[in-house]
Parts: sequence; C-alpha cells; structure tokens
Amino acid sequence: MRRLTLIRHGLTEGNVRRWYYGALDLPLCEAGADALREAAAAGLYPPIGQAKILTSGLMEAGYDVKMSEIHGMSQRGGSVSTQVRYGDKVLSPIVGKGSADVIVAFETMEALRWLPYLKKGGSIVVNDFVINPAPVNQGQAEYPEGIIEDLAAKVKVVSLKAGDMAAELGNPKAMNVVLLGALVKAIGTLDDVDWMKHIEKNVKPKFVE
Repeated sequence: MRRLTLIRHGLTEGNVRRWYYGALDLPLCEAGADALREAAAAGLYPPIGQAKILTSGLMEAGYDVKMSEIHGMSQRGGSVSTQVRYGDKVLSPIVGKGSADVIVAFETMEALRWLPYLKKGGSIVVNDFVINPAPVNQGQAEYPEGIIEDLAAKVKVVSLKAGDMAAELGNPKAMNVVLLGALVKAIGTLDDVDWMKHIEKNVKPKFVE
C-alpha cells in the first residue's frame, strides 16, 4: 500500500486579523493573493491538478485509488494537503502520521511541517521554493534557513527547483508536471504508465505543449 501527500497553503484577511471562523470561506487577502499569483506564475498552484494526473495514471495501472483534499485549519493560515492512497484495495484516502511512503512538498517549509507523516524509509520530494506564511508576512517571525539540509540529515530527500526546471523547458507553469516526474521516479514502480496521455487528459490543451 502506497501513501502520498501533496501540500499547498494560502493567506486570508482572517489570518491577518486572527479571526476564528468555521464554514465561512473568506477570500485571500492582498498578501495571500500576491503569493498565489507568484505561485501560479511559477506553475505551483493548484497542486490538485498534479494529484488528478497521478490518480488517473494509478487507476490505469490497475490500482484501487482514493484521493482526498484536507483543509484542516487552512482558514487560519494552515496548510492544505491532497492525500492519495493506492493499492490492491483501499478503504480510506486518509494518510496518518508515520504512514506516508512519499511526501511531495510544493513549498520548502511544508516539507518540514509534514515530516511526522513520513514512514520510516520513506522519501520527501521538496520543491526549493518559498512562500512566506502569515507570521513572516506580518513581521512576527523569520523564515527558517537550512530546511532542506536539516531534512536530508534525517530522511531521504529529493530536492529540486521545479520552477527553474520548468522555465528551462519553456513553460514555468509546468512546475507541477516536473514535480510529478520527480514523484514517479521516487515511487519507482510506475515507469510503464503513459504519463503523457494522462497529462493530456487532465490539463487544458493550451498548456499541454
């Protein structure tokens, strides 16, 4: 049974003002919108597209696949994770602590945040890309340095600048697909899947090339 976790997050006015709210979905604040535009320009947002490509390929390979997007405390500045589980028979899409075979972090600090979910012997694919969380944007904290090096001292890490690699290929918005390739390589058992077919199936035609 393989378990994968894909990460993203954003910032709203409620985060900045430290409001507590439940079902109400507030829009991003100016700083959050700027971060989202930066991430979108680099191809980072939204990761759910990568998850759809992944699950499509896994299903073709004959696996039972379950996927779930979990928001948790995202309305107060927390992260959002897309979790994927696959195997002969999967009853739940939820990945518990210490059980993820692979974690893909679309932002550097999210890799550190989600490290407790990685199983012993698992791998983390880290995009060397920074989006400042709410406390940093508010001047209440500094973004920590040396995250990737700290992770590499503890677990197997695949670190790459996916945005730069996508730009070199001619399309910065292909960052998600670059990370998908790193993920597939980290899994190591899905080389026979025609991933190009699933990219064409799940990505708008104007972005495929």
